[in-house]
Amino acid sequence: SSHTKPKASDSDRPTLAVLPFTNMSGDPEQEYFADGMVEEVITGLSRIKWLSVNSRNSSFIYKNKPAAVKEVSDKLGVRYVLEGSVRKSGNRVRITAQLIDAETDAHLWADKYDRSLEDIFAIQDEITMSVIGAIEPSLRKAEIDRVKRQRPSNLNAYDLVLRALPHIYSVMPKDAAMAIPLLEDALKLEPNYGAAHAFLGWCLHIRFVRGGLREEDRIAAIRNAHAAVAHSSDDATALAVAAFVIAVDERDTTTALKLFDRALALSNSNMFALSGSAITLAWMGKTELATERAQRALRLSPFDSLNWWPYQSLAVVYFHTHRYADAVDAARSAINSNPTFSLLHATLSASLMRLGRVEEAKLAAKSVLECQPSFTIRGTSVNVGLEPTLFEPLADAWREVGLPE
Repeated sequence: SSHTKPKASDSDRPTLAVLPFTNMSGDPEQEYFADGMVEEVITGLSRIKWLSVNSRNSSFIYKNKPAAVKEVSDKLGVRYVLEGSVRKSGNRVRITAQLIDAETDAHLWADKYDRSLEDIFAIQDEITMSVIGAIEPSLRKAEIDRVKRQRPSNLNAYDLVLRALPHIYSVMPKDAAMAIPLLEDALKLEPNYGAAHAFLGWCLHIRFVRGGLREEDRIAAIRNAHAAVAHSSDDATALAVAAFVIAVDERDTTTALKLFDRALALSNSNMFALSGSAITLAWMGKTELATERAQRALRLSPFDSLNWWPYQSLAVVYFHTHRYADAVDAARSAINSNPTFSLLHATLSASLMRLGRVEEAKLAAKSVLECQPSFTIRGTSVNVGLEPTLFEPLADAWREVGLPE
């Protein structure tokens, strides 16, 4: 019936229902644990602001009632369904969870957790974090794939932003050039769309630092970042992307770090907030917090297309603390995740240089210039030279390997 469908205003966001987890223990006393699990997951997922999560009450109509995913999807008006099971035995618990795209019946993600029951709440927190961390990139990818299947005639502002996203993640100007008009169109449809402002700010930042250092790009990047903050007080991703631009282009790290904290308060598993703050902290020389956030990002989202960001954060930290072999490993992992980003090759080159592996360092330097023929040490300092004492040792290694001043 029509009244079970979500309101039209919600339909431009991906919608998800978390079904009651099946209690596999055969002990009715364990129901509360299975239900509490779902409650925690719903609460956690509700913090992802671009996701509409059905309330517990709506999805619990399926408690102890098997139902086909398609039926759940039609009845609750959702595109994604998360289902799972809980088996408790002695002081051990096994929990499984899987995420299904109801439109295609594809399994997007599944995992199982075996834990001891010492602390139920700690387990619920940990699993919620893992579920959110794993679901968020899966959902983002599924959403992007969904939009690719759509005809351009029914694109709204949200879909335009999704279309832009894959062109942003390489963080190179030729890709950003494809995203910018999409984001500008999204803002024509919806001028107060915080996420569109944030990603446009990031694209303009990319064009500024790797596409000619034009001052008008820098100013426009900062303007869009502030518009994002003004219009998306509860969107962790938009706040985090804006914070990154404010840190590197406006050099206002105080404001940026506060915005990252706000983003993490809204969603403590948000990939942009963890990774963006990790790289900012790394370039500021705040090695401990940078390492902690980068490692948390990689632990939560091992398959995220943004993983080059936390790996690069670790590479910068390791270089700065003279752990050059670790820096080489982290930089190589970053390059695997994003092969066309010049700065990753530059970090690898400097780290190899410091290990005395000169030939390899020169090969890496060649890759820098293949990715970005306009690469200069000075231009890079405009981007990441937040802390000169940290930037200079890298610059010295780049000079030795022959990268242009």
